[in-house]
Amino acid sequence: MADPASWLGPRGWGVAGLYAVLVTVALVVAVRRHERWPMGPADLVTLVRVGLIGVVTALVAEGGPAGPMVAVAALALVLDWVDGLVARGTRTESDFGARFDMEADAFLILALSVYVSGVLGPWVLAIGAMRYLFWAAARAAPWLRGPLPPSAARKAVAAAQGIVLTVAASGVLPRPVGAVVVGLALVALLWSFGRDVVGLWRARALGPGSVKRKR
Repeated sequence: MADPASWLGPRGWGVAGLYAVLVTVALVVAVRRHERWPMGPADLVTLVRVGLIGVVTALVAEGGPAGPMVAVAALALVLDWVDGLVARGTRTESDFGARFDMEADAFLILALSVYVSGVLGPWVLAIGAMRYLFWAAARAAPWLRGPLPPSAARKAVAAAQGIVLTVAASGVLPRPVGAVVVGLALVALLWSFGRDVVGLWRARALGPGSVKRKR
């Protein structure tokens, strides 16, 4: 069995080091802002996921074989399910934990979309960029920062992105089939973001307290 260290060259290790520094700084700032220390058990599971996502990011940057990257990404996706169970089971759900989990998911999807775009085309990058485009738009249009009601559909669409991209990266699907599946995932994501944007616009027009629960 190959030594895992051999999966990365100078570029991969450089990206891994930069990722570690940026994540550490962002996490320290977030923990202080939310006064979330010590971190809860679910947050620690998410922290492990963040480490795995760093490995995925480094492997994508290195451009090596898909196998190790897909295996690590799959483990990160499984732990995404686990941290939710831990949070609910220990009753330690929090705004910090939800945001921490969301940002970890978004970056994993971004890294996977970069890899899959090399196989299916640059249009796949739209999946990974969507969260960050929305964030940038919200800087210019404050009404996009309004609260969003819980939505099972939003969670399902978001979860599907990581699964679909990991399957596409694995190469188990013929390229045309993979393109169709990833394309459908992108359509679902556009629908989900579009629905939220419309909801926030209506809430802006109607005033505070007008956001209704979505399913």
